[in-house]
Amino acid sequence: MKTAFKTSSKSAANTAILKKLNILVEINRAISRNLNLQESLRATLKILQESYNVRGSAIYLMDELDSSLGIASSVNYHPQSKKFKSGEGIIGQIVETGKPVIIPRISKESQYTDEISAWVGEDGRERSFFGVPIILDYTSLGALVIILSYTANRDYDMTLSFLSLVASALLQPIRVQKMLALERKRLIDENVALKSKLQEEFSFYNIIGTSHEMREVFEQVARVAATDTTILIRGESGTGKELVAKAIHYNSARNDKPFIRVNCAAIPENLIESEFFGFEKGAFTGAVKPKKGRFELADKGTIFLDEVGDLSLMTQIKLLRVLQEQEFERVGGTETIKVDVRIIAATNQDLEELMGRGEFRDDLYYRLNVFSIFLPPLRDRKTDILLLADHFMLKYGRKHRKPVKRISTPAIDMLMRYHWPGNVRELENCIERSVLVCEDQVIHSYHLPPTLQTAESSNTTPRMSLDEAVASYEKELIQDALKSTNGNKAKAARLLNSTERIIGYKIEKYAIDAKRFRN
Repeated sequence: MKTAFKTSSKSAANTAILKKLNILVEINRAISRNLNLQESLRATLKILQESYNVRGSAIYLMDELDSSLGIASSVNYHPQSKKFKSGEGIIGQIVETGKPVIIPRISKESQYTDEISAWVGEDGRERSFFGVPIILDYTSLGALVIILSYTANRDYDMTLSFLSLVASALLQPIRVQKMLALERKRLIDENVALKSKLQEEFSFYNIIGTSHEMREVFEQVARVAATDTTILIRGESGTGKELVAKAIHYNSARNDKPFIRVNCAAIPENLIESEFFGFEKGAFTGAVKPKKGRFELADKGTIFLDEVGDLSLMTQIKLLRVLQEQEFERVGGTETIKVDVRIIAATNQDLEELMGRGEFRDDLYYRLNVFSIFLPPLRDRKTDILLLADHFMLKYGRKHRKPVKRISTPAIDMLMRYHWPGNVRELENCIERSVLVCEDQVIHSYHLPPTLQTAESSNTTPRMSLDEAVASYEKELIQDALKSTNGNKAKAARLLNSTERIIGYKIEKYAIDAKRFRN
C-alpha cells in the first residue's frame, strides 16, 4: 500500500510540474506574439487565471519619472489604487529588498491589514498572497502579485519557484518596451534637433547681404512669411531662390510640416503628371502599388515649384486646377483628393516674354504672381561679395578641415572685378575650390580658379613677361603684409624679413597706397 501511495504521489507531482511547464510555454508564446507591453502583461495574467486557478493578479511596475510603483495590468484585483514608493507597503518592500513575500492566510496577517484587506475573498474563503519581484540586472523593476485560494497542503516553495519563472518571462516585453521607449525618445530628440537646425539654417539671418537690394528682399520676405500667400521668386540662376523659399517656409506657421521641392525642368513630360499628383495601382505598366504625388506629400506644408517657366502648356493646364481648387485626382484614380498646400514658385525666365510668345498661360501667370520677390544678380550687389566670400571660406574651411582665415587683398580685388555670370552659386564653388588648393591660412589670387584669372573673362590679369609676373607677385605680398600690420611699413618689413627702406622703395615703385590699409 505504501508503494502504491508513493507512486501515486510522484505521478501527481509530475503532472503538476508538467502543467506548470505548459503554462510557461503558453505565456512565452503569448509574449512573443506582439511588442505591446500592456497586451503582453494582460495576456500573461489571463493565462494564469485560466490555467492556474488564480483568484486575482496584478503586475506593478516602477515609473522612472517619479520612482513610484503603480499597477501596469491586473485581473480580478481590486486593492487600493494609490501608487507606492519603493519600500512603502508590502509592494514597496518586495521591490526594495528584491525578495519575494508569501502570506499563506491573508486574514491572519496583521502587519499589512489596511493594504491587503481588499484581497480577502468576498465569499469569506481564505486566500493566499504571493508577491515576486521582477528583477533585471540586479535592479527591481516591479512586482508580480498573485492571489490563490488557501490550501493547507500547498507546496509554497514549488509555487514560488514557478511564479519566479513567470516574473522572469515578463522581462522580455519589459526590456523591449524600454528599448522602444529609448528609441522613440531618441527619434523625438533627433527630430526636434533637426527642426531646430533647419529653422536656424534657413532663418533670415543666414541670407547674407547688406546691400540696398538685399535689404529690400529681407523686408519682402519678412512681410510675407507669416501669411499663406502664393509667392513667385524671380532671378537669374544661382541667386539663391531656393534658399529664400526655405527661409519663407521655416519662418511660417507651416515650419513643422513638409517642404517639398519640385524641379519642373528636370521631370520628363510623360512623368510629370504622376510626379505631381501620384498614381493608383494598375494605372500603367509598372504601377504595382499606389504612390502619393508631390502635392499630396506637401499637404499642410509648402511645395516649391522651381523653374516653373519650363513647364509645358499641357502641364500648365493641369497645374492651374490644383492652384485654384487645391484638389486633384491621382493618375488612374477617380477619387478627388483635397490638400492644403502653400505654393512658392521660382523661375529665371522672363515669363512676360513667354506669355507674349504663347508659351506660358496668362491665367497661370496671374495665379502664381500674387506676391513677387526679385533676387538681384551678384554683379548688382558688389558690396555683398566680400561678405559672401568670407562666409564660404569659413564654411568650407570647417568642412574640409583647412585652417584658412582670410582672403588676400589682390584676391579680393579679383573677386570684386569679376562679373559672376553664375552669381552666388559660382562664387561658392570658386571659394570652395580655393580652400581646397590653399596651402596656408590665406587665399591668394593664384588660388582662385583660372576663369577669374584670364583677361577674356575678368580683365584682371593681362599677359605679362616673367619680370612683370614677379613684380605682380611681389606687389601682392607687400599689400598683404601691409594689411596684416594695419599699414605700418616697419612692421610689414619685419614680416617680410626685409628692411623698412627697401619696403618703402617698393611701395613707391608699385604705387601702393599704404594709408588704405590703416584702420
